[in-house]
Amino acid sequence: MSNNASLSGRKYFIGGFFVLVAFIYVLRLFYIQVINDKYKLDAQNNAFRYQTEYPMRGYIYDRNGKILVYNEPSYDLLVIPREAKGCDTLSLCETLQITKEEYLKRMKKASQAPNSPRKQSVFEKQMSAETFAALQEKMYRFKGFFVQKRAVRKYPKPVAAHLLGYVSEVSKAKTEKDPYYKEGDYIGMSGIERSYEDALRGKKGVQIAITDVHNKIIGKYMDGKYDTMAIQGKPLYCTIDRDLQEYGEKLMQGKKGALVAIEPSTGEILCIISAPTYDPNLLVGGKERARNFSRLYADTNSPLFNRALQAMYPPGSTFKLIDALIGQNDGVIKRSTSFPCAQGYPPMGGKPKCHPHAPVDLVGSVAQSCNSYYSYVFREIVDQKKYPTFVEGYNHWRNTVMTFGPGTHLGTDLPYDKPGNVPSVPYYNKVFGKNGWRSNTIVSLGIGQAELLLVPLQMANVVATIANRGFYYIPHCVKGVGTEKTIDKKFTEKKYVAVQNQEAYTNVIDGMQMCFDAGTAYYSRVPGVVACGKTGTAENPHGKSHAVFMAFAPRENPKIVIACLIENAGFGGVWSAPIVSLMIEKYITGKVTRPELEKRMMEVDLIRGKNLITTEYH
Repeated sequence: MSNNASLSGRKYFIGGFFVLVAFIYVLRLFYIQVINDKYKLDAQNNAFRYQTEYPMRGYIYDRNGKILVYNEPSYDLLVIPREAKGCDTLSLCETLQITKEEYLKRMKKASQAPNSPRKQSVFEKQMSAETFAALQEKMYRFKGFFVQKRAVRKYPKPVAAHLLGYVSEVSKAKTEKDPYYKEGDYIGMSGIERSYEDALRGKKGVQIAITDVHNKIIGKYMDGKYDTMAIQGKPLYCTIDRDLQEYGEKLMQGKKGALVAIEPSTGEILCIISAPTYDPNLLVGGKERARNFSRLYADTNSPLFNRALQAMYPPGSTFKLIDALIGQNDGVIKRSTSFPCAQGYPPMGGKPKCHPHAPVDLVGSVAQSCNSYYSYVFREIVDQKKYPTFVEGYNHWRNTVMTFGPGTHLGTDLPYDKPGNVPSVPYYNKVFGKNGWRSNTIVSLGIGQAELLLVPLQMANVVATIANRGFYYIPHCVKGVGTEKTIDKKFTEKKYVAVQNQEAYTNVIDGMQMCFDAGTAYYSRVPGVVACGKTGTAENPHGKSHAVFMAFAPRENPKIVIACLIENAGFGGVWSAPIVSLMIEKYITGKVTRPELEKRMMEVDLIRGKNLITTEYH
């Protein structure tokens, strides 16, 4: 009896267990199929199309609210190879203007790793509105293909290409490091498009569309319940003046070199020009962009190279301003100090050479740009008896120079800037041997030659420091990000240099004013404006010297500083000084009263050697 009861109890237990298991399965199926839409979505994935909604990149404006960069609609054609069977390939090739061989090549690429026949791939990038319209009429014939809306950058004025930069397809390495980017996405590659990529790119959205057997979208899944909207990138408010940038580019056409203008009271870059430049609209689009980039890259004049940030040049005589300040700060020279000049530096047999001029004091040495004077000044600085060894004196000079910016990365918000070069003691020990060099061995450093190299942005920053009498703000080209117009705090902090002797600055600035009034920039005086400048000739071992000029204006409460370097153009007073003078007049007065000078600067082609004048000023 007990055995029967035990068997009966076991039977009910087993039966109850299976009923419980069945109930759990039913409950789970109910949850999967009715309550949790995620599993329903997974089960029906083949009928769904996940469309990335790409955000519009942030617009870019100049300092006066004029638009520099906006967006224009573009379209990519995507394909899922596994679903492309039965596609009217002939009609598609005709619409896209590609060959059947090209079609097969692209399909093969789309099917191979890291893609797969089940994944979507970009088949045709950045189609025009016309091609998109033609495709839309025939999409029912192109199984496995669909169109995705994008946006491309457009430039209402073909200016500031190097400053703005360009956008291009993201690299595979970047997609592996940053989960935001997928293959086929676009990213800022240079300029502020690169520096401010995180702000400009915005945030992607995703839309889930339902398709029928003919690859046609018939609606949104769950009325868009699971869709996310794209968020447009933040706007950038640049420091540059679009009109001044455009004017400067016209003056620099037909020349190789760079021009940088800064507002000294803020460090805001008013214009930054690398010549020759290019129309930024050339690097927009699909096939056209690739062709144009190849052409620009192959151009022997290197229009893609940003000379304002990456070309390192000897500063020439413009560097004498720093030596004059250090010498006064150290007490080795004063305003009345004069040195002999026999058309060259006497202790070295007349080298470096100098042009004929009357005996000069400190102010006159700046105005007349005496090479012999600053050879002596350099020697006086590094050979001071208070330093036990010559090397210590040289390091004092070098370290002081570097506080003005040369030999350092300034920290600007533009990418790829070079630091220039202020040669070190280990370098000279390697070249001449330890204890094998002295002040006269490297005396040409005192006139901005030898191994001393600056980029044009650093040259402009030196002038800004002098205009401010001892400090600068880190040069930057964006003054606000987003509607709140935020900016990195480092751009609002004063950077003080090692020379704080205010009398020294007054003496140097007096010389710079005399440079315009009665010196080497006399023929480039700015009508109605008290300007201060310094000419320079940077010797070039590969050809004719580079013409350099630096200036600020007006003398009191300066509004603009400019550095201009033109490659292989000879003396700084011939081409660089007139261009800077015109830029100052244009910016401060809003007009130009010297049309003949303006015409001559714009029409000359120094690259091809056309329309050259022979008059030379040091």
